[in-house]
Amino acid sequence: METKTASDDKGALYQRILSDIRGRILSGEWPPGYRIPFEHELSAQYRCSRMTVNKAMSELARSGLIERRRRSGSFVSRPRSQAAILEIQDMQAEVEALGLPYRYELLSRRSRTATPQDEHEAGLATGTSLLELTCRHFAGVSPFCLEERVISLAAVPEAEDESFEDEAPSPWLVGHVPWNAAEHRIRAVSADAHLAGLLEVPRHSACLVVQRRTWSGDTPVTNVRLTYAGETHSLVARFAPQAG
Repeated sequence: METKTASDDKGALYQRILSDIRGRILSGEWPPGYRIPFEHELSAQYRCSRMTVNKAMSELARSGLIERRRRSGSFVSRPRSQAAILEIQDMQAEVEALGLPYRYELLSRRSRTATPQDEHEAGLATGTSLLELTCRHFAGVSPFCLEERVISLAAVPEAEDESFEDEAPSPWLVGHVPWNAAEHRIRAVSADAHLAGLLEVPRHSACLVVQRRTWSGDTPVTNVRLTYAGETHSLVARFAPQAG
């Protein structure tokens, strides 16, 4: 007959803590950004030593499920996504690839005419009729991306009759307008109060901005600014050597 040792008890508790916390994270009960109870609280809950709790938390941090912040505690990690720089991504597919449910929200929609700034930034001639849209894309309960877009109604007149309340602009445009050229510009910005509120990140957080212009023939179609929390998104480019 085998005798149960103290080390067996510690091992079982370690696995239980690890399994419990991992299960809450993967089920969505503890969403990205959720503060996990402090180690002394978990130690009291599981009636074990801080060392056993620390071992479980360290394993969760190594696996990327949690982030440990000095003096602040441990938080459920926000999933990191990767997007190819030279591709136009399907936002829903990108979110679902992270294992999270996707949701889209239209924040504003208005018609206006292009300004000299639109002409400078996107080649949309001043006075051109535009449709301006602001949208948010969610990964689970957290904002994934803020989309700020203008569509040329000269290039896509049918967009004027589309509400964009149920379908995001990008898949709608792909299905309605053939495009033959696109340009991406990428930069980093510091979140001001307005942007921080929309992305639900701390003020002055680093954010990644992808600005994309597309053309159909020589006609500008759309100019869009996609803003992501810098900690949750990265861009990837793959290159091949040119022949010759």
